[in-house]
Amino acid sequence: MYLIVAGAAWGTAGAAASLVYRTCDMGPVALSFWRCATGLVLLAAVRLVRPRTRAAGSEPLRRKALRAVATGAGLAVFQTAYFGAVSATGLAVATVVTLGAGPVLIALGARLTMGERLGRGGTTAVAGALAGLGVLVLGGGGTTVRPWGVLLALVSAAGYSAMTLLTRWWGRDGGVDVFGTTVSAFAVTSLCLLPFALIEGLVPHTAQPGALVCLVGYIAAVPTALAYALYFAGASVVRSATVSVIMLLEPVSAAVLAVALLGERLTAATLVGTALMLGSVAGLATAEARRARAPGEEPVLV
Repeated sequence: MYLIVAGAAWGTAGAAASLVYRTCDMGPVALSFWRCATGLVLLAAVRLVRPRTRAAGSEPLRRKALRAVATGAGLAVFQTAYFGAVSATGLAVATVVTLGAGPVLIALGARLTMGERLGRGGTTAVAGALAGLGVLVLGGGGTTVRPWGVLLALVSAAGYSAMTLLTRWWGRDGGVDVFGTTVSAFAVTSLCLLPFALIEGLVPHTAQPGALVCLVGYIAAVPTALAYALYFAGASVVRSATVSVIMLLEPVSAAVLAVALLGERLTAATLVGTALMLGSVAGLATAEARRARAPGEEPVLV
Protein backbone atom coordinates (compact mmCIF):
# COMPACT_ATOMS: atom_id res chain seq x y z
CA MET A 1 0.00 0.00 0.00
CA TYR A 2 2.90 2.39 0.71
CA LEU A 3 4.24 1.86 -2.81
CA ILE A 4 0.81 2.19 -4.43
CA VAL A 5 0.17 5.52 -2.68
CA ALA A 6 3.70 6.70 -3.57
CA GLY A 7 3.26 5.79 -7.26
CA ALA A 8 -0.10 7.55 -7.45
CA ALA A 9 1.37 10.64 -5.75
CA TRP A 10 4.34 10.72 -8.15
CA GLY A 11 1.87 10.86 -11.03
CA THR A 12 0.51 14.22 -9.83
CA ALA A 13 3.92 15.90 -9.97
CA GLY A 14 3.89 16.29 -13.75
CA ALA A 15 0.58 18.15 -13.83
CA ALA A 16 1.68 20.39 -10.96
CA ALA A 17 5.02 21.06 -12.68
CA SER A 18 3.26 22.02 -15.91
CA LEU A 19 1.28 24.62 -13.94
CA VAL A 20 4.53 25.90 -12.41
CA TYR A 21 5.99 26.40 -15.89
CA ARG A 22 2.89 28.37 -16.86
CA THR A 23 3.20 30.76 -13.93
CA CYS A 24 6.96 31.49 -14.04
CA ASP A 25 10.21 30.98 -15.95
CA MET A 26 11.60 28.32 -13.60
CA GLY A 27 13.57 25.58 -15.33
CA PRO A 28 13.26 21.84 -14.64
CA VAL A 29 16.53 21.47 -12.70
CA ALA A 30 15.71 24.44 -10.49
CA LEU A 31 12.26 23.01 -9.86
CA SER A 32 13.81 19.67 -8.98
CA PHE A 33 16.17 21.41 -6.53
CA TRP A 34 13.37 23.35 -4.82
CA ARG A 35 11.28 20.19 -4.75
CA CYS A 36 14.00 18.28 -2.89
CA ALA A 37 15.20 21.15 -0.70
CA THR A 38 11.69 22.06 0.46
CA GLY A 39 10.84 18.40 0.90
CA LEU A 40 13.97 18.08 3.06
CA VAL A 41 12.78 20.93 5.30
CA LEU A 42 9.36 19.31 5.69
CA LEU A 43 10.82 15.89 6.49
CA ALA A 44 13.32 17.38 8.94
CA ALA A 45 10.47 19.16 10.74
CA VAL A 46 8.52 15.91 11.00
CA ARG A 47 11.62 14.12 12.25
CA LEU A 48 12.02 16.61 15.10
CA VAL A 49 8.62 15.70 16.53
CA ARG A 50 8.67 12.03 15.53
CA PRO A 51 9.77 9.60 18.27
CA ARG A 52 13.02 7.76 17.56
CA THR A 53 12.87 4.01 17.11
CA ARG A 54 15.38 1.48 18.34
CA ALA A 55 16.29 0.65 14.76
CA ALA A 56 17.43 4.21 14.25
CA GLY A 57 20.14 3.85 16.83
CA SER A 58 21.26 0.32 15.99
CA GLU A 59 22.90 1.10 12.63
CA PRO A 60 26.59 2.11 12.48
CA LEU A 61 27.23 5.75 11.56
CA ARG A 62 29.50 4.80 8.65
CA ARG A 63 26.81 2.63 7.10
CA LYS A 64 24.24 5.40 7.53
CA ALA A 65 26.51 7.87 5.74
CA LEU A 66 27.26 5.43 2.90
CA ARG A 67 23.58 4.65 2.43
CA ALA A 68 22.63 8.34 2.41
CA VAL A 69 25.28 9.26 -0.17
CA ALA A 70 24.52 6.31 -2.45
CA THR A 71 20.75 6.77 -2.29
CA GLY A 72 20.92 10.55 -2.68
CA ALA A 73 23.29 10.31 -5.65
CA GLY A 74 21.03 7.74 -7.32
CA LEU A 75 18.02 10.01 -6.79
CA ALA A 76 19.89 13.02 -8.22
CA VAL A 77 20.96 11.06 -11.34
CA PHE A 78 17.44 9.66 -11.76
CA GLN A 79 15.74 13.07 -11.68
CA THR A 80 18.31 15.17 -13.53
CA ALA A 81 18.93 12.71 -16.37
CA TYR A 82 15.17 12.24 -16.80
CA PHE A 83 14.61 15.98 -17.15
CA GLY A 84 17.44 16.08 -19.68
CA ALA A 85 15.88 13.20 -21.62
CA VAL A 86 12.53 14.98 -21.71
CA SER A 87 14.22 18.09 -23.10
CA ALA A 88 16.21 16.10 -25.69
CA THR A 89 13.67 13.61 -27.03
CA GLY A 90 10.29 14.54 -25.58
CA LEU A 91 8.16 13.42 -22.65
CA ALA A 92 6.71 10.28 -24.23
CA VAL A 93 9.97 8.63 -25.31
CA ALA A 94 11.79 9.69 -22.14
CA THR A 95 9.04 8.20 -19.97
CA VAL A 96 8.88 4.91 -21.87
CA VAL A 97 12.66 4.40 -21.93
CA THR A 98 13.23 5.41 -18.29
CA LEU A 99 10.31 3.58 -16.72
CA GLY A 100 10.52 0.70 -19.21
CA ALA A 101 14.23 0.03 -18.71
CA GLY A 102 13.90 0.35 -14.93
CA PRO A 103 12.07 -2.94 -14.25
CA VAL A 104 14.41 -4.85 -16.59
CA LEU A 105 17.57 -3.49 -14.96
CA ILE A 106 16.12 -4.02 -11.48
CA ALA A 107 15.06 -7.60 -12.22
CA LEU A 108 18.54 -8.43 -13.54
CA GLY A 109 20.25 -6.67 -10.64
CA ALA A 110 18.06 -8.35 -8.03
CA ARG A 111 18.76 -11.76 -9.56
CA LEU A 112 22.53 -11.22 -9.63
CA THR A 113 22.96 -9.55 -6.24
CA MET A 114 20.16 -10.92 -4.05
CA GLY A 115 18.97 -14.11 -5.74
CA GLU A 116 15.44 -12.75 -6.29
CA ARG A 117 14.04 -14.70 -9.24
CA LEU A 118 11.09 -13.53 -11.27
CA GLY A 119 9.57 -16.85 -12.24
CA ARG A 120 7.15 -17.25 -15.14
CA GLY A 121 4.29 -15.39 -13.46
CA GLY A 122 6.52 -12.48 -12.52
CA THR A 123 8.00 -12.31 -16.02
CA THR A 124 4.49 -12.21 -17.51
CA ALA A 125 3.47 -9.44 -15.13
CA VAL A 126 6.53 -7.33 -15.96
CA ALA A 127 6.00 -7.86 -19.70
CA GLY A 128 2.34 -6.87 -19.35
CA ALA A 129 3.24 -3.75 -17.41
CA LEU A 130 5.83 -2.68 -19.98
CA ALA A 131 3.39 -3.30 -22.83
CA GLY A 132 0.80 -1.21 -21.01
CA LEU A 133 3.33 1.57 -20.50
CA GLY A 134 4.15 1.62 -24.21
CA VAL A 135 0.49 1.71 -25.25
CA LEU A 136 -0.40 4.35 -22.65
CA VAL A 137 2.42 6.78 -23.41
CA LEU A 138 3.05 6.19 -27.10
CA GLY A 139 -0.52 5.43 -28.15
CA GLY A 140 -1.16 8.96 -29.34
CA GLY A 141 1.68 8.85 -31.88
CA GLY A 142 3.67 11.87 -32.98
CA THR A 143 6.84 10.93 -31.08
CA THR A 144 10.42 11.65 -32.10
CA VAL A 145 13.28 9.42 -30.98
CA ARG A 146 16.68 11.08 -30.58
CA PRO A 147 19.71 8.95 -29.55
CA TRP A 148 21.06 11.51 -27.06
CA GLY A 149 17.69 11.66 -25.31
CA VAL A 150 17.44 7.86 -25.21
CA LEU A 151 20.93 7.67 -23.67
CA LEU A 152 19.97 10.15 -20.96
CA ALA A 153 16.79 8.17 -20.27
CA LEU A 154 18.86 5.00 -19.84
CA VAL A 155 21.17 6.86 -17.42
CA SER A 156 18.05 7.94 -15.51
CA ALA A 157 16.83 4.34 -15.41
CA ALA A 158 20.21 3.23 -14.09
CA GLY A 159 20.03 5.79 -11.28
CA TYR A 160 16.50 4.69 -10.38
CA SER A 161 17.49 1.03 -10.49
CA ALA A 162 20.53 1.56 -8.28
CA MET A 163 18.44 3.49 -5.76
CA THR A 164 15.81 0.72 -5.63
CA LEU A 165 18.31 -2.14 -5.39
CA LEU A 166 20.37 -0.44 -2.68
CA THR A 167 17.24 0.30 -0.64
CA ARG A 168 16.19 -3.34 -0.86
CA TRP A 169 19.75 -4.61 -0.15
CA TRP A 170 20.10 -2.61 3.04
CA GLY A 171 16.52 -3.28 4.12
CA ARG A 172 16.85 -7.08 4.04
CA ASP A 173 18.75 -7.23 7.34
CA GLY A 174 16.45 -4.88 9.26
CA GLY A 175 17.72 -2.31 11.70
CA VAL A 176 17.42 0.48 9.12
CA ASP A 177 16.01 3.90 9.96
CA VAL A 178 13.98 4.35 6.79
CA PHE A 179 12.76 7.84 7.67
CA GLY A 180 16.32 8.92 8.44
CA THR A 181 17.41 7.49 5.09
CA THR A 182 14.85 9.64 3.30
CA VAL A 183 15.95 12.82 5.08
CA SER A 184 19.63 12.14 4.44
CA ALA A 185 19.05 11.20 0.79
CA PHE A 186 17.17 14.45 0.19
CA ALA A 187 20.05 16.41 1.71
CA VAL A 188 22.56 14.73 -0.62
CA THR A 189 20.27 15.16 -3.65
CA SER A 190 19.75 18.87 -2.90
CA LEU A 191 23.52 19.41 -2.70
CA CYS A 192 24.04 17.54 -6.00
CA LEU A 193 21.39 19.60 -7.79
CA LEU A 194 22.31 23.02 -6.34
CA PRO A 195 25.18 23.91 -8.73
CA PHE A 196 23.14 22.94 -11.79
CA ALA A 197 20.15 24.89 -10.49
CA LEU A 198 22.34 27.96 -9.95
CA ILE A 199 23.52 27.75 -13.56
CA GLU A 200 19.96 27.39 -14.83
CA GLY A 201 18.58 30.14 -12.59
CA LEU A 202 17.57 29.46 -9.02
CA VAL A 203 15.11 32.32 -8.42
CA PRO A 204 12.25 32.47 -10.96
CA HIS A 205 10.42 35.54 -12.23
CA THR A 206 6.65 35.42 -11.88
CA ALA A 207 3.59 37.65 -11.79
CA GLN A 208 1.77 35.12 -9.57
CA PRO A 209 4.02 34.52 -6.52
CA GLY A 210 1.18 33.16 -4.38
CA ALA A 211 0.22 30.51 -6.92
CA LEU A 212 3.87 29.59 -7.45
CA VAL A 213 4.50 29.11 -3.72
CA CYS A 214 1.38 26.93 -3.39
CA LEU A 215 2.33 24.78 -6.38
CA VAL A 216 5.94 24.28 -5.28
CA GLY A 217 4.70 23.61 -1.74
CA TYR A 218 2.37 20.90 -3.04
CA ILE A 219 5.10 19.30 -5.17
CA ALA A 220 7.47 19.30 -2.19
CA ALA A 221 4.89 17.94 0.27
CA VAL A 222 2.90 15.27 -1.58
CA PRO A 223 4.81 13.76 -4.56
CA THR A 224 8.15 14.37 -2.84
CA ALA A 225 8.28 14.29 0.99
CA LEU A 226 5.29 11.98 1.47
CA ALA A 227 5.79 9.85 -1.64
CA TYR A 228 9.52 9.22 -1.18
CA ALA A 229 9.14 8.46 2.52
CA LEU A 230 6.54 5.81 1.61
CA TYR A 231 8.67 4.62 -1.33
CA PHE A 232 11.79 4.01 0.77
CA ALA A 233 9.74 2.32 3.48
CA GLY A 234 8.09 -0.05 0.98
CA ALA A 235 11.17 -0.66 -1.15
CA SER A 236 13.18 -1.79 1.88
CA VAL A 237 10.90 -4.79 2.53
CA VAL A 238 9.31 -5.62 -0.85
CA ARG A 239 11.18 -7.45 -3.61
CA SER A 240 12.86 -5.14 -6.09
CA ALA A 241 11.05 -6.31 -9.24
CA THR A 242 7.70 -5.87 -7.49
CA VAL A 243 8.69 -2.34 -6.49
CA SER A 244 9.64 -1.42 -10.05
CA VAL A 245 6.31 -2.57 -11.50
CA ILE A 246 4.13 -1.03 -8.78
CA MET A 247 5.84 2.32 -9.31
CA LEU A 248 4.65 2.22 -12.93
CA LEU A 249 1.41 3.54 -11.43
CA GLU A 250 2.98 6.97 -11.90
CA PRO A 251 2.03 7.34 -15.61
CA VAL A 252 -1.37 5.77 -14.88
CA SER A 253 -2.04 8.37 -12.22
CA ALA A 254 -0.84 11.13 -14.52
CA ALA A 255 -3.09 9.92 -17.36
CA VAL A 256 -6.16 9.73 -15.11
CA LEU A 257 -5.43 13.22 -13.77
CA ALA A 258 -5.01 14.61 -17.28
CA VAL A 259 -8.41 13.26 -18.33
CA ALA A 260 -10.28 14.10 -15.11
CA LEU A 261 -8.87 17.56 -14.33
CA LEU A 262 -6.99 18.91 -17.32
CA GLY A 263 -9.61 18.14 -19.96
CA GLU A 264 -7.55 15.77 -22.10
CA ARG A 265 -9.44 13.33 -24.31
CA LEU A 266 -9.98 9.74 -23.12
CA THR A 267 -8.59 7.48 -25.85
CA ALA A 268 -8.58 3.75 -26.47
CA ALA A 269 -4.80 3.76 -25.85
CA THR A 270 -5.36 5.30 -22.42
CA LEU A 271 -7.91 2.65 -21.50
CA VAL A 272 -5.93 -0.33 -22.81
CA GLY A 273 -2.61 0.84 -21.37
CA THR A 274 -4.15 1.59 -17.98
CA ALA A 275 -5.90 -1.79 -17.86
CA LEU A 276 -2.69 -3.68 -18.69
CA MET A 277 -0.66 -1.83 -16.10
CA LEU A 278 -3.24 -2.01 -13.33
CA GLY A 279 -3.69 -5.74 -13.97
CA SER A 280 0.05 -6.33 -13.70
CA VAL A 281 0.35 -4.24 -10.54
CA ALA A 282 -2.61 -6.01 -8.93
CA GLY A 283 -1.15 -9.42 -9.77
CA LEU A 284 2.27 -8.63 -8.34
CA ALA A 285 0.83 -6.96 -5.23
CA THR A 286 -1.33 -10.03 -4.56
CA ALA A 287 1.67 -12.35 -5.02
CA GLU A 288 3.75 -10.19 -2.67
CA ALA A 289 1.05 -10.27 0.01
CA ARG A 290 0.74 -14.04 -0.37
CA ARG A 291 4.51 -14.42 0.02
CA ALA A 292 4.49 -12.22 3.14
CA ARG A 293 2.02 -14.61 4.78
CA ALA A 294 4.34 -17.54 4.02
CA PRO A 295 7.83 -16.33 5.04
CA GLY A 296 9.46 -19.74 4.60
CA GLU A 297 8.99 -19.78 0.83
CA GLU A 298 11.85 -19.45 -1.65
CA PRO A 299 12.14 -15.82 -2.91
CA VAL A 300 10.63 -16.34 -6.36
CA LEU A 301 8.28 -13.75 -7.81
CA VAL A 302 5.27 -15.73 -9.07
